Amino acid sequence: MKHKHMYDLCKTHMHSYVLAELEDGTNFDGIITGLDEEYVYFAVPIENEVNSQMMPNMNEQRQFGWYGYGYPGFGYPGYGYFGPRRRFRRLVLPLAALAALSVLPWY
Repeated sequence: MKHKHMYDLCKTHMHSYVLAELEDGTNFDGIITGLDEEYVYFAVPIENEVNSQMMPNMNEQRQFGWYGYGYPGFGYPGYGYFGPRRRFRRLVLPLAALAALSVLPWY
């Protein structure tokens, strides 16, 4: 394993909120959720503009009797049920792509 130092660093900060810098100079923040000998798995926050692109006008919609699940009036009357909003997406990177990690505070 040629990237043992980065593997050990990721293992130390497993389930921590980190700032990762890649070999090409780009930065992103996320939570290290998994690790193997070749890849690092992150949960990366989805920004608000990405959420609005994925689910346009979601804040302005109401659902009174949606039959998508076969149940009339599924959800609470006047509110409907849209499911939980996605706040993170999964990002898988090779260990070779990581240049540095810094632990960030949760607040």
